[in-house]
Amino acid sequence: MDRFDGKVVIVTGAASGIGEATARRFAAEGAKVVLVDRNRTALEKLAGELAPDKTLARVADVSDSQAVDEIVSTTVKRFGRLDVLVNNAGVHEGGDPTKVTNDQWRKVMATDVDGVFYGCRAALPHLEKSKGSIVNTASVSGLGGDWGMSPYNAAKGAVVNLTRALAMDMGKKGVRINAVCPSLTRTGMTADMMDDQDLLAKFAERIPLGRVCEPREIASVIAFLASDDASFMTGANVAVDGGVSASNGQPPQE
Repeated sequence: MDRFDGKVVIVTGAASGIGEATARRFAAEGAKVVLVDRNRTALEKLAGELAPDKTLARVADVSDSQAVDEIVSTTVKRFGRLDVLVNNAGVHEGGDPTKVTNDQWRKVMATDVDGVFYGCRAALPHLEKSKGSIVNTASVSGLGGDWGMSPYNAAKGAVVNLTRALAMDMGKKGVRINAVCPSLTRTGMTADMMDDQDLLAKFAERIPLGRVCEPREIASVIAFLASDDASFMTGANVAVDGGVSASNGQPPQE
């Protein structure tokens, strides 16, 4: 497909996991892609595998509003426009809520909430010109609570409702804003969980499709939401979770 031929896309958290899969998907569909991540080595490796004339890599921390502003400005100067922003960069902290430190709380909020807002704020004037769209990476953890994950739940819940609010503000200006809400996905953030077979068995029991998600499966939904195929979708928080959010929470009955 060439749904994004001539389009310009920024992907944050692009060096691994969902972000990498998303960047590759947009590139495969013809987009000029701006890769943003804190990991220089992984970022440069990915950039080297994509078309050099259609790829721009920038090392940055999305919790730095000035850095985000500069990325958007540089993108428009280099490629002349901006059509899609994918706010995917994220971190995770959790544990006993009585022992969560201020630094842990701020780390999650600074990246997972502040970074999303900074990206949206900087991109929206350009997206209004191109009638473009934003796709945020939220989580099923933003649609319901988890045990031992209060900072992450709070942050992703904020992204879910920020997505709705921005969609309302920007709809009549021609900008669509949606989010994907993955369940357990095979990424660097979850690498330690992938080695715990007992834990994976528990997840498989709760996920109707019976397995974890692969990054490319999230990327395909992100690409759909950003494309004209989703032209009447905005303010949606799309669960890409193997059916886990279809449950009312009661255990299976054998």
